[in-house]
Amino acid sequence: MTRHEVDVVVVGGGGMGSAAAWRLAGRGADVVLLERFEPGHVRGASHGASRIFRVSYTEPVYIRLAQEAERSWRELEAAAGVSLLTVTGGIDHGRTDGLGVLAEALEAAGAPGEWLAPQEAAERWPGLRYDGKVLFHPASGRLHADDALSALQAQAARLGAVVRHETPVTSIVVRGDDAVEVRAGEDVYQAKRVVVAAGAWTRKLLGGLVPLPPLRVTQEQPAYFAPLREMAWPSFVHHLDGESPAATGFPSGVYGLGTPGEGIKTGFHGTGPVVDPDDRDFQPEPAQLRILREYARAWLPGVDADAFTPISCTYTTTPTADFVLDRVGPVVVAAGFSGHGFKFVPAVGRILADLALTDARPDVRFALRRPAGA
Repeated sequence: MTRHEVDVVVVGGGGMGSAAAWRLAGRGADVVLLERFEPGHVRGASHGASRIFRVSYTEPVYIRLAQEAERSWRELEAAAGVSLLTVTGGIDHGRTDGLGVLAEALEAAGAPGEWLAPQEAAERWPGLRYDGKVLFHPASGRLHADDALSALQAQAARLGAVVRHETPVTSIVVRGDDAVEVRAGEDVYQAKRVVVAAGAWTRKLLGGLVPLPPLRVTQEQPAYFAPLREMAWPSFVHHLDGESPAATGFPSGVYGLGTPGEGIKTGFHGTGPVVDPDDRDFQPEPAQLRILREYARAWLPGVDADAFTPISCTYTTTPTADFVLDRVGPVVVAAGFSGHGFKFVPAVGRILADLALTDARPDVRFALRRPAGA
């Protein structure tokens, strides 16, 4: 058995854990990042060629966080010398009053959108069919997830962090308010803090240590559809609620974006079956794919609904779809990113570093124990 003494152990080398290691190392902390799988693995929620970046939220806390993340993505790009965030513009459309609320929130945050007539939107982006109102937000775009992870870990290492892959953590034991022991095989790490950003494995590692909310792990079934020709694609969200005639037969709203070299990534949100992350089959789910292809035929005239590549990924979702970013004693928790977290990665890394190194407390929305009515 080998013992190590460090300031902070980060458990989980996905987006959030890698960003935490980057920010912690940048503040001079002695940090080690432990990831159970090999580099570039596809078992978690941070792999692949694309994620949507957008600031279009109705809640001010998420708009502010996205605005911070945009600045931080550019900071990371400059440090790493790579391009990660491509601005394509983004749209929200649908027959829902929620679009008006969204527009008001963006206006109040100093990031106003622009209303477009469906015909005007179709002239700009003919690959989509538009449902009712169309709200355009020019700052939205696409992140390259795999390259982002590589950049975060490389910059963390450049700043002094130790990054270890294929190193599964088997136990976390709290020894005091400023003392925690993390075991990984024959190595035991003694630290002041542990940051647990383990995605679908959060409850398995932390059950009983901190008061976690229910975390629902699902295997989602998006797909890449082949475009019929070269054309511009915005990132898009189609809001399908129960009052919209377009919602008939579809289990949720739909998101999508163009992904160079892959196709047009499209998916329903949070509708997959519950799974154990250690017992996934990664196989396409026929019913979900059938319905997704029906959606593509109806609403994506720019793709071939019969030419597609299935994608398998996980969501770890809280009851409110809000994140958990909090600390109990020496244990910092990052969990429940609910299928919409990746855009915020570098900003979340800053929050996790604050929680680990200071007396900062999270926004009440992200607390483990939210006050009633929050």
